[in-house]
Amino acid sequence: MQRRTLLASASAILMALAVPAMAQDEPLKVGFIYVGPVGDGGWTFQHDQARQAVEAEYGDRVETTFIESVPEGADAERALTQLALAGNKLIFATSFGFMDPVMNVAAKFPDVKFEHATGYKQAENVATYDARFYEGRAVTGTIAGHMTKSNKIGYIGSFPIPEVIQGINSSYIHAKKVNPDVEMKVVWAYSWFDPAKEADAASALLAEGVDVILQHTDSTAPLAKAQEAGAIGFGQASDMAAFKPSPRVASIIDEWSPYYIKRVGQMLDGTWESGASWAGIGEGEVVIGEITDAVPAEVKAEAEALRDKIGAGKYHPFTGPLNKADGSEWLAEGETAPDSDLQSMNFFVEGITAQIPQ
Repeated sequence: MQRRTLLASASAILMALAVPAMAQDEPLKVGFIYVGPVGDGGWTFQHDQARQAVEAEYGDRVETTFIESVPEGADAERALTQLALAGNKLIFATSFGFMDPVMNVAAKFPDVKFEHATGYKQAENVATYDARFYEGRAVTGTIAGHMTKSNKIGYIGSFPIPEVIQGINSSYIHAKKVNPDVEMKVVWAYSWFDPAKEADAASALLAEGVDVILQHTDSTAPLAKAQEAGAIGFGQASDMAAFKPSPRVASIIDEWSPYYIKRVGQMLDGTWESGASWAGIGEGEVVIGEITDAVPAEVKAEAEALRDKIGAGKYHPFTGPLNKADGSEWLAEGETAPDSDLQSMNFFVEGITAQIPQ
C-alpha cells in the first residue's frame, strides 16, 4: 500500500505521545530524496522503482515518501530536514552531491538513520552505498568497440568525480581491447539530468564523427540524438527500452531493490548498522539489459561471456598492464586495481587524450 504523507497531523502526534505502547504497531517511515524527477527514465526512475519494491515487500509495516528534483546543495539540506521532522527514521539520499547535506542533517538528528548513495562520508547514523558501474561499462565498451564504424566513440560525462572517471576509463579500455584503432571523445554536461544539455553534448560528439555514444547522465535525450543521426547508444541506469532495438542496443541497469529491501528489513528488526556497500554484477546490483539483434551474434556472445566472467569474480575490468594518460605506470601485468585507487580515481588511462576538468 502506498503512503506518501510528508507531515503527520498534530492530533496524530499527540496520540502517539499519549500512548507509547502503540508505537510498535506504527509503520516505519522511510524517506527518499531524488536529484531528478521520478519520470526521468534513468537514475531516479530506478531508485523509485526500488522504493516501490520496498512497499511491495513490507506492506503496512512501512510508509514511504519521496521528494523529487532536489538540487544538490542547500535545497537538499532543507529536504532532508523536512523528511526527518516528518518522522522518517530511515532516509535515503540518492545523489553524490547530497553528501555534505546528509552529514549536516544527520548530526542534528542522531536518532534518524541516513543512507547516502555513491558518497564516502559516514557516521554512526550515516551509511553509504554504491554500485560497481564500471563493471557494466566494460561490457558496453566491448560492444561499442566492435560496433563503431568511424572508430570514434563518445562519452557524455556528468561531473568529473571518480565514479564517472571509472566509467570512461573502463569503457575505453574494453573498446580498445577489441578495436585497437578506437578513439574516445568526452564531453562534460555538468549535470545529472538536463535533457537540453545532454542533447547538446550528444550533438557535439556526433559533429566530431562519433557513431557510438555512451552516457553517464540520466535522460534519454542522447539516445534520441543518436537515433536522428543513425548512431547507436546504450540505456543508462534503466533499460530505456523505448529505444530498442536501435539506437539502444544494450543497457546498464541499476538494480537497487535488493539493497533497499535489505536495509529497511534491518531497520525493522533492529540490526541496522552504519557501513559501506559497493556491489556489482555478481550481486545483481549492476545488470546488463537485453543486447538486441542490432548487435552481431558473435559480439553479443563475447559481451555476455565478459559479463558472466566479471560476475563470477574471474575477471576485474581494471587489470594491468595499464598506464596513466601521462605515460606513468599504474598497474603491472596481471595486477588489479585496489578499491582505494578506484574510489579516488582522478586520471584517465593511457590513450584517452581528453582532459579532466579541475
